[in-house]
Amino acid sequence: MVSHTGSNTESHGETKLHVGKFSASGLLQTVAWVGVLLGAIGFGMGYVKNPEAMWPAYLQGFFFVSCLALGGLFFTTINNIAKAGWSTSIRRISEGMTSFIPVIAVGGLVLAFLGLKTLYPWARPEEVLAEPVIAAKTAFLNKGFFIVRLVVFGLGMFLFAKATVGNSLQQDQNGDEKFTHRNVAIGVAFLLFFALSYSLFSVDFLMSLMPSWYSTIFGIYCFSGLFQSSLAFLVLLLIYFKRKGFVQGYYSIEHIHDVAKFLKGFTVFWAYIAFSQFMLIWYANIPEETEYYLMRAQNGWMLISMLLLIGKFIIPFLALLPRWAKRTESHLILVAVWILLMQYVDIFWMVGPNFHDNQMSLGFYDFSLLAGFLGIYFLLMIRFFSRHSLVALKDPRLSEALTHHVSY
Repeated sequence: MVSHTGSNTESHGETKLHVGKFSASGLLQTVAWVGVLLGAIGFGMGYVKNPEAMWPAYLQGFFFVSCLALGGLFFTTINNIAKAGWSTSIRRISEGMTSFIPVIAVGGLVLAFLGLKTLYPWARPEEVLAEPVIAAKTAFLNKGFFIVRLVVFGLGMFLFAKATVGNSLQQDQNGDEKFTHRNVAIGVAFLLFFALSYSLFSVDFLMSLMPSWYSTIFGIYCFSGLFQSSLAFLVLLLIYFKRKGFVQGYYSIEHIHDVAKFLKGFTVFWAYIAFSQFMLIWYANIPEETEYYLMRAQNGWMLISMLLLIGKFIIPFLALLPRWAKRTESHLILVAVWILLMQYVDIFWMVGPNFHDNQMSLGFYDFSLLAGFLGIYFLLMIRFFSRHSLVALKDPRLSEALTHHVSY
């Protein structure tokens, strides 16, 4: 066990170890506040003048940022359960990614109380009466049960994040190993809760936009995009803190390389799930299932469908395939930003055809609402990282991370 205290400079062999106190630059804070301001303007204008365009944009931005935060908790949890030593020094960064989780229930409730009828056919009584297929699902798809599921999901995720990250932060005070063991048990319970609740979260917010359609692996499809994009975001954060000098020696390109391997793996996993969903629906050729892809194969949406195939799988897969690609920071920055862009395009592809005739409909509301949610997310992460050490200095497995080396 290696114990490191304080935000100071130490040495580990010939490696200089340093953890500085994080202080966001004025530019970063300004960008975050400008994003929040743009989001507020877009929400206010859209709510009054054009709710039909604003609420889909709200849903896209809300779901995109929620996935990044949930992905941070998922990455933290699987490493806790696996008792992984290599990731100990980067775990605090993924813990910081969970900062948006307390906002998920709030953002979802705003949508539920103000925008439900604009977005969802099952929330409009006249459409329920006109469509027997929708009427048959009202026991599940109704406002009251929707809100109950949202509150359970949001509160559950908040409590799991609070417990997991809280134990890690408490360990910073005294180095007690009991917090490490507690997070293993909490992690197992979280994965069971996450597997079911996130699937329902995806079905409620995205799949029920077309309540006559269904897919048994839609939740897994959304999860694959969640983890792919959150790994890309984690890569960007690791490189940022390393380049700015806030963390030196505790993690290196070796750790970033391993995260990049995860990223390549889940790029393949997303493609596998996307193909599986499409292939099964195409093969069965059931009208209630095929309508989803028919909408995305006409009126220009085929271009977006092909863009996802190429941009979310082929390009990042090839770009991450060589060993050097996973160890070159400037290259990884480009790939990670591209994957995040494709994740938003993917969410737009799931939402947009229900409201637009063609793909050339990204406009002010889409960009302003996304900027707003990202601004809130960045302000919450700035608050977290400025209050806590960027490395879990008293974790009993930290010595494993300090000697971590990737051989393949």
